[in-house]
Amino acid sequence: MTRLQVDGVTVELPAGATLLDAARAAGAELPSLCHDDRLRSVGSCRTCLVHADGRTVAACVTPAASGMTVDTVGEEVRNLRRDAVALIASALPRYALADGTPSELAEACRTLDIAPDTAAGTPGRGHDETHPYVRLDRDLCIACGRCVRMCADVQGTFALTLTGRGADTVVAPGTGGPWAESDCVACGGCVDTCPTGAITQPGPGRGLTSRRPDPDRVRTTCGYCGVGCTLDVVVRDDRVTAVLPARDGPVNRGHACVKGRFSYGYLTSAERLTEPLVRRDGVLTPAGWDEAIGVVADGLRAAVAQGGPDAVAAISSARATNEENYLVQKFLRTVIGTNNVDNCSRLCHAPSAAGLTASFGRAGGTDSFDDVETADCFLVVGANPVEAHPVVGARLLQRALDGATLIVADPRGVGLARHADLHLRPRPGTNVALFHGLAHVLVDEGMADPGFLRDRATGLDELTDLLTDYPPERIAEITGVPATDIREAARLYGRAERPAVVYGLGVTEHLHGTDGVRTLANLPILRGAVGGTGRGFGISPLRGQNNVQGASDMGALPDLLPGYGRVTDPDARARAEAVWGRPVPPTPGMRIPEMFEAAREGRLRALWIIGEDVCATDPDSRRVAAALDACPLVVVDELFLGETARHADVVLPVASWLEKDGTFVNFDRRFQRVRAAVRPPGSARSDFAVVHAVATALGADLGCPTPADALTECGRTAPVLAGLSHARLDREGAVPWPCPSPDRPGEATLYTEEFATPDGRAHLCAAPYLPPGEEPDADYPLLLVTGRRWAHYNSGSMTRHGANLMLDPHGRLDLHPQDAARYGVRDGTPVLVHSRHGQARLIARVGLDLAPGQVFCAFHFPDERVNSLTSEHADTVTSCPEYKVTAVRLRPAGPEE
Repeated sequence: MTRLQVDGVTVELPAGATLLDAARAAGAELPSLCHDDRLRSVGSCRTCLVHADGRTVAACVTPAASGMTVDTVGEEVRNLRRDAVALIASALPRYALADGTPSELAEACRTLDIAPDTAAGTPGRGHDETHPYVRLDRDLCIACGRCVRMCADVQGTFALTLTGRGADTVVAPGTGGPWAESDCVACGGCVDTCPTGAITQPGPGRGLTSRRPDPDRVRTTCGYCGVGCTLDVVVRDDRVTAVLPARDGPVNRGHACVKGRFSYGYLTSAERLTEPLVRRDGVLTPAGWDEAIGVVADGLRAAVAQGGPDAVAAISSARATNEENYLVQKFLRTVIGTNNVDNCSRLCHAPSAAGLTASFGRAGGTDSFDDVETADCFLVVGANPVEAHPVVGARLLQRALDGATLIVADPRGVGLARHADLHLRPRPGTNVALFHGLAHVLVDEGMADPGFLRDRATGLDELTDLLTDYPPERIAEITGVPATDIREAARLYGRAERPAVVYGLGVTEHLHGTDGVRTLANLPILRGAVGGTGRGFGISPLRGQNNVQGASDMGALPDLLPGYGRVTDPDARARAEAVWGRPVPPTPGMRIPEMFEAAREGRLRALWIIGEDVCATDPDSRRVAAALDACPLVVVDELFLGETARHADVVLPVASWLEKDGTFVNFDRRFQRVRAAVRPPGSARSDFAVVHAVATALGADLGCPTPADALTECGRTAPVLAGLSHARLDREGAVPWPCPSPDRPGEATLYTEEFATPDGRAHLCAAPYLPPGEEPDADYPLLLVTGRRWAHYNSGSMTRHGANLMLDPHGRLDLHPQDAARYGVRDGTPVLVHSRHGQARLIARVGLDLAPGQVFCAFHFPDERVNSLTSEHADTVTSCPEYKVTAVRLRPAGPEE
């Protein structure tokens, strides 16, 4: 520790602290117009001057040293600071210091008694108001560079620059044109850091930043992707005015992305559902809640009477809270009497749960993402976190720019691949072969850890025998990745001191997705880089939706109870039955694809879909719609009347994540609180309240009157969650599971003593490479990969009902120039894409992101029918669809097509 005197006060600080930190610790407030705690200090504005041991220094760039004596309050040094701030303010127009202006500069002037008329500059540099979320007033720019550094050092987009000379220096988009046409990804970092109001959020949120506490702020956890960013929601008159990244957020650390920061316009969309709808004479018409719940209850009774409990099923939601997912699965098991409950992790990360459980014993990543700061080599596989998980993408890019080795394995040259030390571009569907090729080199060149493998792993002999058939030269033939690149990647990973593996849906959404997860997990096992050995970060899956991890943790799965006890395990059932007071069916229920098949065959008579637009997001969507039409009762909980809701018999309007109370679990297993910032519109209710209402209508009492009660009860059924509660999370902020006791911390790093497998060892996987479900041929010569883009989220039901639509108005098909020329397609023109299953209409985007013979599109625009293209091929272990490999052909679209 460093001990020094500041204004007569003794302060102690950790090594590396500055005099600005020391001044703050002593209670002194110094202006620091070029400084932001999230950025490296530069000391350019000279507004934080102090006297230290007789010298006048800028506090933000001067290291604190033991024994120093620092003066911040003396008249001389205060006048120096005042003169520095006044000089900066004098160049700005008068309105920069107007009464009530909330900027950092205006506050500094008020603190230093600098009169508003000090600002005497003449406006004339103009505004840029082309962007829906960012407004630039050039006349307020002081060229401090904070926004440029935020964009480069934190976000990693490099979209901003300083242009001009001397007093005419001003921030500008690096592309030179309007802001809306720049590379900006609207993370809001520049808005949040600007000290003068030169860059602001338009509308009522103008001037609001994360810098100061506000009594009208509600702290919650983002409801978009699985990163789990902590956000502060500013509310005025029961309306969200701004959403700000929390500076002390454990994962995001004061950063956010366009979705979490700005995409809340859907809350007040005129298209929000505000009252229940019941189908009468084939038409959905408004109804009261009592009538709608009565129709649901009557339909469930009829389904059970005609087909037994297994004639009812529910698809719970990765967008819903943990407590809502817990209540849904409890309702199905104890009120209906079936295990027919599943959630959308089936469509994305079910292979992660199965694969990680088989390899290590638990269905989650092995380490906290905080440890990413200490990793020196990253292997990022099948993921584009820059777009799909922007805050994670930004942190990984920061580490790469700071010198960590970055290896990216992805067919597309996007996001982190553009900054990678080595980019491997395997053919879609060849992951298992690639991972075996890397493992072959690790073993062959002596980079495996013999002590770890001897003491803490099993399956080495079987894997070694298999790997003899997977030398890099053969892998090159299968994957298209040069053998030299395979060897280099293995050596970079194998020789790193603390390697990390991060992966996404490009690993899981395959016919052999579980094999992909397990063979990828072989790499940290071989290296001994897992289990708290200090030799690596282990392996972490990037979860797609905000609560994919939590929905499964809560038991919203057909074969697993809360905490991953198996329904076939008598002890797990007995534990749940003791808490619930009702028997639990011993036979696993139907998975989502099996539900649709049963509905088409007439075996499923009631399906409750909570917060999932399955007609837009599930594969072979035409057959999904046919299943809904065949099912006698379809109930949908939704925010908007999406494609799935149009097939429903009852549509129930529900609250969004900004309108409900509970918890989410992020991608590295942290439980975090979700708090309602505003009330849902009209008579909309939370899914928690809806499930209770249906249970009551059926004469059942689910207990758990509040979400807090539900999480507490869940801990009684699941020992790994027993230490969690709302009260604890309110105190501590974030707690990872396993957390078996209220007086013990959660386990951020798993398996420090032994693995959770039956024998306590990590299990290597010797699964052979098998080809994907579809291959291109003469009729369908291209391979389609589907995924996400930065401005939208999943089916787009939230992001398309706001200004994000201005940033990304329609779906695009990315293709290589060679393929564009081959099929007579021009950039920006409509194309028809055909598969063996359906067709979609998209806009061509010609570029070099993909190799020839491969195309890519997202699924954010349901009207374009992208998921009518995808097949019913699914992971052989978990039924996760093969979204990443579909054979297609294309042609230019006619004007009427």
